[in-house]
Amino acid sequence: MNRDQFDHVIRAAAAVVEEADIVVIGSQAILGSEPDAPEQLLRSIEVDVYPKQSPERAIEIDGALGDGSQFHATFGYYARGVGPETAVAPSGWQGRLVVIEVEGRAGSGQRVSAHCLEPHDLILAKCAAGRDRDWDFAGHALAAGVVELQTLLDRAADLPVSDARQARVRKRLRALDP
Repeated sequence: MNRDQFDHVIRAAAAVVEEADIVVIGSQAILGSEPDAPEQLLRSIEVDVYPKQSPERAIEIDGALGDGSQFHATFGYYARGVGPETAVAPSGWQGRLVVIEVEGRAGSGQRVSAHCLEPHDLILAKCAAGRDRDWDFAGHALAAGVVELQTLLDRAADLPVSDARQARVRKRLRALDP
């Protein structure tokens, strides 16, 4: 997914729920801080989002723009409506969101804000999920210099998981260090 496609999903999600602030918590949140992120970080065709003011309406986004929707069939990418609880990110992540402005349709004058997980919080959320693809993503982000190992190690202590799981995350992160 590229930045134009990301912007399209954000505009469409905002239109579905008639809200100007959309939170992005999945892997494509990387586009909030790294619009020219390495290709290895942009492989997903899904953007995990929810409306900032009314997260419960994420289901509407999922229905209109989700996997298998007409939007997905037409454009080849889609939005997945999620909730804030989906992000198993370090405490305080909401205060570190990276906000980017997305222009509305040409001539509309409308502006929408995408509130994206900060890259270190994103990587740690993926590490907490622990799937192979999440660890691959973390490794690519470290190798590309998108995130710093020490910040990841420091924030791992703030993950809302057991101490043992935090220790496993830190150990595996150290093993990824290029």
